[in-house]
Amino acid sequence: MAILPFSVPTIEAFAIPGVSFLICFLAYTSQVLFYYIEPGPLTQKEALWFNGFVLGIWWCYRLACTTDPGPKGWVDKVVVDHTEDTVDDEDADLKRGMRWCKKCTAVKPPRAHHCRRCGRCIPKMDHHCPWTTNCVSHTNFPHFVRFVFYAVVSMSILQYHLYFHALYLWDNRNIPAYLGPSAWWMAYLFVLISVNSITLFALTILLVTAAHSLAINTTMIEHWEIQRHEALVDRSRKLGGLVYSNNGKRVRVQHQEYPYDIGIWTNLVQAMGTRNVLLWLMPFGGAPIVDTALDWGVNGFEDPGTMWPPIDPEKLPRAAIRIDASGVRDYDTPEEEMEAFRRRQQEDFMRRGWGEDGSHEENEGNNQQRPYGFYGGDEEESDMTDSWTNADGDRLADFGVDEEVEDEDDIPLGELLRRRKKNL
Repeated sequence: MAILPFSVPTIEAFAIPGVSFLICFLAYTSQVLFYYIEPGPLTQKEALWFNGFVLGIWWCYRLACTTDPGPKGWVDKVVVDHTEDTVDDEDADLKRGMRWCKKCTAVKPPRAHHCRRCGRCIPKMDHHCPWTTNCVSHTNFPHFVRFVFYAVVSMSILQYHLYFHALYLWDNRNIPAYLGPSAWWMAYLFVLISVNSITLFALTILLVTAAHSLAINTTMIEHWEIQRHEALVDRSRKLGGLVYSNNGKRVRVQHQEYPYDIGIWTNLVQAMGTRNVLLWLMPFGGAPIVDTALDWGVNGFEDPGTMWPPIDPEKLPRAAIRIDASGVRDYDTPEEEMEAFRRRQQEDFMRRGWGEDGSHEENEGNNQQRPYGFYGGDEEESDMTDSWTNADGDRLADFGVDEEVEDEDDIPLGELLRRRKKNL
């Protein structure tokens, strides 16, 4: 493969210039257009209101792009007072919801995820936004929401004026052509209406989704985890309550309530970082600090110490496979080897209480199930796949999460903490 004499920038490198161009295209060129088509430009009052909201877009977009979603070393900062006391008490760490990040070689606080693009764990990570080239997290989620809010308000105002001018032209469509605007200006008006309508529709959906997440105190990632858990619970009910994990063990999957929805008002205050409602919408409104990203209030629906997300059998460590060379024999022909394999398979089916063809036999008191990975001809395909997607077709990696470090580790957290302390 030939090496290019120059580096090719990624698509994300054009995100901020692209968004900035779109803002200028819609907000400013439209005002120029109004000077050349009837009924004329915006009034002074209309222009002040509109450009004030556009200024809010610029301000909040800058904060959404530049606010650090999780400063390096933030984990040590927020858990330093706890790891020393709990390093010899594994249960205490587990009750706090602590996990372990293999890439950061540090504990992973509740609701944190390792972003593969930022290269570190992000507190209350919502997703890695390609349009801000930054993670949307606990420390900048209010800036992101305000950016989308001001964009929707500004484009709604612009949509009104665009349609007002278009309607005026339609009502006067019978006047001589030389008295009306040129075809180029009318075409430009049509382009502005089309682009603004599509962008407004997409951002309105995003704003509604963000508002819903604020109200129930979830992130995009946690919403994915809820759907994944529901799919696993549904699967386990079909299989008698137990499913096979990657390590070959049967795991019981029981329904678990989402713990962080603690009431709409409390959820909003926690996410926006203040009880002052006016500051929620002001461009200069603040955001929560990273120090508050450790202890999260829970609704108490589950027993104390219950962790979220629940155990995912697909992310449990795979069992080591040991091959006993003494039991391996050579076969004279491929047909002989295939016959031996079929014979062992039938014996395995019979031992598990199934028919010789793998069909499940309803024996009294037999609550066994087929192991994960085996499907008969009429049985529907399992949801437990490496590329499981939710109802929207999203995988966990689509939100920017590094799935390699999301797997559950079979090393106790207390032992990992001791190793890390020893290496410091």
